[in-house]
Amino acid sequence: MEDTRLKQSEDYVTNLFETQLSPKNYYHNIAHTRNVLETVTKLAKKEKCTEHDTLLLQLAAWFHDTGYVNVEAGHEEASVVIAQQFMKDAGFSQSDLSIVEQLILVTKIGVEPKTLLEKIIKDADCAHVASDDFFEISERLRQEIKYKNEQDISKLEWLKKNKDFIANHKFYTPFAIAKLQPKKEMNAFKLQKEIHKIEAKKAKQSSTKVGRGVETMYRVTLRNHMTLSNIADSKANILLSVNAIILSVALSNLVPKLDNASNAFLVYPTLILLLFSVSAIVLSVISTRPNVSSNVNVTREMIKSNKTNILFFGNFYKMTLEDFEWGIDYLVENEDTLYNSLTKDLYYLGLVLERKYRLLRLTYTVFMVGIVLSALAFILSYYFLVSVKL
Repeated sequence: MEDTRLKQSEDYVTNLFETQLSPKNYYHNIAHTRNVLETVTKLAKKEKCTEHDTLLLQLAAWFHDTGYVNVEAGHEEASVVIAQQFMKDAGFSQSDLSIVEQLILVTKIGVEPKTLLEKIIKDADCAHVASDDFFEISERLRQEIKYKNEQDISKLEWLKKNKDFIANHKFYTPFAIAKLQPKKEMNAFKLQKEIHKIEAKKAKQSSTKVGRGVETMYRVTLRNHMTLSNIADSKANILLSVNAIILSVALSNLVPKLDNASNAFLVYPTLILLLFSVSAIVLSVISTRPNVSSNVNVTREMIKSNKTNILFFGNFYKMTLEDFEWGIDYLVENEDTLYNSLTKDLYYLGLVLERKYRLLRLTYTVFMVGIVLSALAFILSYYFLVSVKL
């Protein structure tokens, strides 16, 4: 009977979140609810709670954030209303309803738990402060606040808020104090270390005047590279168009005349002209043909170790959106890595330019030689024809 009602609550809350919860709830969602459920179940077992008390804790865990489907502020009270309606329909006693109500309301920030059950759910609701994934979970909460309030929170500001929260937070159950408190303190240490790192970087940036000059250098150099690339493409398009016209004229005017014996002297000059024109067209196409040859799946470790440049689309197009956003944030927060990526970008743009101009130079040479040889061939053929007639 207990398992049946717990399964009904799971189905009810899961369906409620899937159909009514805002997609902006990056943190207060079904994943967080399941984590709280898992923790209260574990703590209830460690604290030797009865089977019925464990069920009430699990029900409170399932419903403690359901109020978010209706409101933000005061969602705990809204959660109580939803939980009580479900429990009444499921046949729970008034005493059970009152206990679950108190368990949900105690999850409010600043409310002190009194009973063992309240201490258990209070510890479970904030157990993420002792999680190995604390920083990722915290980032999801920051995104939720950011998009719901339409107000950005800098990483430094958010880390400081987390530091204050952990400093004021405490666990209540013996098991949480013994097992989770050390992990929480380790996360607090990592928080402080990250705060010092960001503050030191900001101090360094504010104390140097080189930054703007470096940015100007990269900006001007990249713009020059792009200008040269556009010039190369324009030159290739000109050659492509000219040779296409030559081919059209040759095929429409010269080739039809070659089956006449009197025009036999035009065969070799026409073949030379066509051969070199086709060669110039092929080389023009090769010089402007896009080439995305990266077969490497870029990882976060590769970004951290400066082994790749995600500023070039050929490197990041296989990445997931989440990893790409993380990579850009990492570049923004790590100046050395950012400049290293820009340097790589300049280098590989230079290699592309070198290939384009090398092929373009070859194309112009082929075109020039072809025009000269074709002209000489026409002159010589005509001269020999005249000589034979004389």
